Amino acid sequence: MFIRVLYQGLAVTHTASTWLRRRFTGAGLLVVTGLGVSAVMGVDTDLTMAYQVFTLLLSLLLVSLASCPFFRASLAVRRALPRFGSVGQPLPYRLRVRNTGARTLRGLELLEDIQEARPSLEEFVVTPVPRAAVPNWFDRHLGYRRWRWLMTQREPRVRGEPTLPVLPPNGEAEIQRELLPVCRGHVRFAGVTAARPDPLGLVRSFVRIPLPQSVLILPKRYLLPALQLPGSRTYHYGRVTMASSVGDSEEFVALRDYRPGDPLRRIHWKSFARVGKPVVKEFQEEFFVRHALVLDTFLRPEHGNVFEEAISVAASFVCTVQTQESLLDLMFVGPKAYCLTAGRGQGQTDHLLETLASIQACRDKPFHTLSRLVTERHASLSGCICVLLSWEADRREFVDRLRRLGVPTLVCVVTDPALPRNPTVHPGEERHPWLHCLEAGKIAEGLAQL
Repeated sequence: MFIRVLYQGLAVTHTASTWLRRRFTGAGLLVVTGLGVSAVMGVDTDLTMAYQVFTLLLSLLLVSLASCPFFRASLAVRRALPRFGSVGQPLPYRLRVRNTGARTLRGLELLEDIQEARPSLEEFVVTPVPRAAVPNWFDRHLGYRRWRWLMTQREPRVRGEPTLPVLPPNGEAEIQRELLPVCRGHVRFAGVTAARPDPLGLVRSFVRIPLPQSVLILPKRYLLPALQLPGSRTYHYGRVTMASSVGDSEEFVALRDYRPGDPLRRIHWKSFARVGKPVVKEFQEEFFVRHALVLDTFLRPEHGNVFEEAISVAASFVCTVQTQESLLDLMFVGPKAYCLTAGRGQGQTDHLLETLASIQACRDKPFHTLSRLVTERHASLSGCICVLLSWEADRREFVDRLRRLGVPTLVCVVTDPALPRNPTVHPGEERHPWLHCLEAGKIAEGLAQL
């Protein structure tokens, strides 16, 4: 009960502090602080004259607040956002503002309204926080610094000059901004706020302009060395009849509409001229390479950092595996078991990255769900890349079963030695060339040794 009340109190405190920083200028915050101090010191008017300071500061603040309702601005705003961003990479975008009113506007600031991404109560309780972020006993038990640290891991930052130039009637201005995303997923913009300080420079008057948009932030990716993935071409009689083909046993099947990724040499020019749109010849190919990228989504709540690193590792493989001449199946378990395919006309790797950007941990199903998903498809696989969150018995059994079925396997186990109950690779097992242990915080170094 106490934790729930503490969580709600911290959420309200965070919202209030955000509102204060937006509503008041630096001078205004100084006046608010002085108002609070003088109120405490001036309780007894017989002992101190601080109540006079309180009265003066309160009068200044009330005058500034009284001017807020009289601020009116008519603006049309357009935001030019790219489709994707990446964690840790600055994302430039533009805002174009037009004054649709009859008065010249001066001294306006344009503030972004971004939806908060608060941690859940469970994440607030169990997520491990670096000791540097909560250096003492009081901070660890009060929870405020824990909250601040969790919010810094979620809140994107907007950089750029907030002040607009002078806008005459029908005048336009364009400003450059940078969004610095710190976590994957959607960053949702609710709108923009046009702010102008009052004549005393203490309080900002607001005009809110709805402008809902979102941008998808892709997971962080690491540079991988040139990989020689396990496995070779396998026989797939009638399994992927719609795959674009380059290879060994081709038989003409039919004509179909052109899809991005189809080679130009497959275009049927006579049909193109007749129907007025690209038409390609479809062949059935029976031999090709198909790899599975298996992502372990089963984790304990306190292992969130390991989960994010595992998604980054999976995204790195998606960007590295060449899908022009092969298929790549991304297999994972969320609300249900998923198998998404990219390559050879079946889809683009961008689709897999979008999926990885939105994956959430699975806590209501056993690991056997993922094991069954992969083993049911083992006959069509040339090889398998497994990104696992631990090396517990069920994971060992899954990998051993794949290898007994004759599926060449590359296993990456993402671990964090600082976390309890996180079984890792035993020293004797490290000699296996197909098994690699990647330590959180040193992922790039570990992948460079693949």
